[in-house]
Amino acid sequence: MSTITIPDILPSPKEDCMRLRKAFQGFGTDEKAIIEVLGHRDARTRAEISRCYYMLYNESLIDRLKSELSGDFQRAVILWTEDPSKRDAELAYKALKRKKDHDIWVILEIACSSSSDHLIEVRQSYCFLFHSSLEEDIESQFAQQGKLKEFLLRLVSSYRYEGDDVDEQLVKSEANSLFCAIREQQPYHEVIRVFSTRSKAHLNAIFQHYKQEYGISIIEDIECNSSEDKKLTSIIKVAIYCLQSPEKHFAQVVNTSIIGFGTDEDSLTRAIVTRAEIDMKLIKEEYKDRYNRTLHDDVVGDTSGYYRDFLLTLLGDK
Repeated sequence: MSTITIPDILPSPKEDCMRLRKAFQGFGTDEKAIIEVLGHRDARTRAEISRCYYMLYNESLIDRLKSELSGDFQRAVILWTEDPSKRDAELAYKALKRKKDHDIWVILEIACSSSSDHLIEVRQSYCFLFHSSLEEDIESQFAQQGKLKEFLLRLVSSYRYEGDDVDEQLVKSEANSLFCAIREQQPYHEVIRVFSTRSKAHLNAIFQHYKQEYGISIIEDIECNSSEDKKLTSIIKVAIYCLQSPEKHFAQVVNTSIIGFGTDEDSLTRAIVTRAEIDMKLIKEEYKDRYNRTLHDDVVGDTSGYYRDFLLTLLGDK
């Protein structure tokens, strides 16, 4: 489901480093060479290149990219080149400082759209980088928003079973307990218990059974019957999308970043960079089905220069 293209004959990390070094030297920077190298390497190879670059030239590749590039192009390349767990820890840290609704999406994406092992690595990187835990900072930043704070804390602390095995009787029982809680307009405690403890396969089975048994999706039912504040209800809705169908959520992130006056480059970059190696093919399909436009065309229409070229490279369109 990745959209990045990797050469059939892959140069060695040393050869890539030498090409990058050449791109940095001389009059001006060869941005095309940077895109051609880094934009066509997977995470493991990019990490090898970063290590090799430091060994060869005694300087950080990230630091050199920061000095050579600028603007949205620089931010996109840096996010792509960084270790994914470090990148997501930094995204979470910045999101917690801002605390706007769409910033909370970043926390939900990391907690609900990642593998359990990646989430653990993000939490470890967060501690190392910022000398506090992700949980501590959520506790601090949302101290006055008890239910939202507890929901986020439980999600980022979860370690889910990654397999496909599902207990069908438990699925039916928990779908019923969620239905009863929602219809009694007190869904919060049951939602947080189930959403933070069950595997994604189990949750998908619950969501499917819920729709079949009660004739309405759990998202629609929560929106119609919840007595919780609208902000918390919308956060629960995003969490469901991230757990069940991340491609739906990220298609919306991209569309929201593009529509209206101006472009939200940070959100656009985050969506493409963090999902290019995971499920970008599905996101592109979902985007076209939902908005009757291609992601390629919208990126071309709303971005420019090397930033546009880099995003298109990650989309597999260049």
